[in-house]
Amino acid sequence: MVVKTFITLLFALMIPAGAFKLTQSSVQVEVVEAPPLHLPGGRDGTGRIHTIDSNSPVEWDSNGQLVVFTSSQQPFRSSGPSLSFLSWPAQPVFIEARADVRGGQWIEATYRSEDGRLYGWYHNEPPGLCGSSSRLTAPRIGALVSEDDGQTWRNLGIVIDAPAGSLNCSTQNYYFAGGNGDFSVVLDQTQEYFYFFISTYHRQFNEQGVAVARMSFEDLDDPRGKVWKWYNSDWSEPGLGGRITTTFPAMIDWHRSNANAFWGAAVHFNTYLNRYVMLLNRAMDRNWAQEGIYISYNGNLADPQGWSVPERLPIYQNLGWYPEVIGVNPGETDKVLGQTGRLFMSGHSYWEISFYPTDNPDPVAVPIPQRRPATDASTPPVRGNQ
Repeated sequence: MVVKTFITLLFALMIPAGAFKLTQSSVQVEVVEAPPLHLPGGRDGTGRIHTIDSNSPVEWDSNGQLVVFTSSQQPFRSSGPSLSFLSWPAQPVFIEARADVRGGQWIEATYRSEDGRLYGWYHNEPPGLCGSSSRLTAPRIGALVSEDDGQTWRNLGIVIDAPAGSLNCSTQNYYFAGGNGDFSVVLDQTQEYFYFFISTYHRQFNEQGVAVARMSFEDLDDPRGKVWKWYNSDWSEPGLGGRITTTFPAMIDWHRSNANAFWGAAVHFNTYLNRYVMLLNRAMDRNWAQEGIYISYNGNLADPQGWSVPERLPIYQNLGWYPEVIGVNPGETDKVLGQTGRLFMSGHSYWEISFYPTDNPDPVAVPIPQRRPATDASTPPVRGNQ
């Protein structure tokens, strides 16, 4: 049976004192059950098919083929004429080795230039930051460029990481002792800046949450030292080691057993709404139990305070992390799409999602679903270094 639901209610968030006054949205969202779509998991050298463990960027190549990157410890590539007809399984891509980059790499964002080159950005989890016997890591973000539609990549190095001394190796968090990662990247409509929407796991509570950095379009080929974090109302802190002011602050410390925070933003420009749309995960404990998927809007990426209060999507839970919307029409991607797209979580889509300004006919309001109790399972989902 097809289920159609509109979101019209705002969720009352426990925003910490001193946080930004976010705006209310003027958008209604329709979520409709649809035939399943699945992005291809990658097959490694052992023959194992990996689950998808990151945002999955998509691009169109010069032959009109859709190219999709999925990742789990390493990135994989598949292609086809549409989301419904992608090559299976996805095949590993080659990333140039660098002495200063160790550990898993996940391609979470891409951009195709007019000359055909493909640029990418990866989430990196270096091992051994809290001792050789600890699984704890701290993500950082690196840059890539490809001349062959993403089959091989030249590694441009790390462009965003957390400040020195910001790790908490005594954390109760199952995965991270700190770091900046779990991100998406969007070029603004004036093609002046690339905006990085990053999750920050700093040891200090007031620097935890979802934050933003940016880089000039002109610095694509030489990005190291060219990314700037938004801090105290200005783009004043370096991407490498700088401090940050969060747009969506953590509600309970990431390093406590009952952590409560948004993370893993996926952002696209919606041509129908003429504004940017952000989807967010919300973790509810040290094991990152998924409380729900949230959505927010902003008309101006240069204003990190311009995002609307996150609203919870009325879909059931425990379906995975990494919500994103991917367009279904030619030329649409995970970064630019029109009124309707497919809503994915962890590479799986069971829904079509459509956006409407509030001057459309009023839908029937529905309550936000009751969340399931957060758990403290002994074996959380696999992500990062295990």
